[in-house]
Amino acid sequence: MKLTKNRKKLSTKFNRDESYTIEEAVKLVKSTKYTSFDESVDLAINLGVDPRHADQNIRLTTSLPHGTGKDVKVLVVTQGPKEKDAKDAGADYVGKEFLEKLKTGWDDVDKIVATPDMMPELGKLGKVLGPKGLMPNPKSGTVTTDISGSVRDLKSGRIELRVEKNGIVHVQCGKSSFDDSALEQNVKTVLETILKAKPASVKGTYLKKMTISSTMGPGIKIDHGNI
Repeated sequence: MKLTKNRKKLSTKFNRDESYTIEEAVKLVKSTKYTSFDESVDLAINLGVDPRHADQNIRLTTSLPHGTGKDVKVLVVTQGPKEKDAKDAGADYVGKEFLEKLKTGWDDVDKIVATPDMMPELGKLGKVLGPKGLMPNPKSGTVTTDISGSVRDLKSGRIELRVEKNGIVHVQCGKSSFDDSALEQNVKTVLETILKAKPASVKGTYLKKMTISSTMGPGIKIDHGNI
């Protein structure tokens, strides 16, 4: 198979089989970028967990010190005085009337926050919202009475770390326009959060593999030591 000109250039910049420090990996992600747009920088973390077991089905949140670089659209499903709290905190869409729009498949949002009293109605939309990762959940802080705090956190860079069926966590940790230091700090924050969440029932290797890549770039392995 012929390599494209860009891929040929990439193959001379790093060794796909080698693992790099976080600092080295970040530099390589930026140096192997060949598109003109501001690409997302993402992490893929392979964990030695079985999500079928409740205690190994990792789902938690953390706040990136430098955010994701993405403008997060937030819908708040609530009523009464909490609507003003949501609007004041910067929510893009507010109100229980959006329940009807969600039923039609509307999903022009990145996150949905809800007060507990709205969950019986939202729960009926599980088959619609679940596959899209939009269903509010207490573990991720999106089912709460502290609407203002939740919206501000989401807008300022709070992310959800959720293990998929295959044991992999995918998460955006910034943009290619970020300086090296900002990306490094974001990656370290994600790594530290994942390590602290290690379930006691996990036997053997917990963190198997960690790669970083830009939207169009190659996956670069991060050396996570003897974790």
